[in-house]
Amino acid sequence: MEKVKVFFDREGNTLTVWFDDPSKEFVCEEADNDVVLMKDRRGRVIGFERLNYLSAKQRHDALPIPIEVQMA
Repeated sequence: MEKVKVFFDREGNTLTVWFDDPSKEFVCEEADNDVVLMKDRRGRVIGFERLNYLSAKQRHDALPIPIEVQMA
């Protein structure tokens, strides 16, 4: 893994995180309420998207939005 890419779409209210190249995406699978996993051809998870990321109040508040990242 080279870099983790994090995208916040304020209008769509989604947070997307990629662990690998997004162009390798082959299939998406709903994992849980409001979480979608993006997988490559081998079925490896290469990213995820969190739908409805912020509440209405949080969306109204000013950016930046803090995101905590822990590396294992």
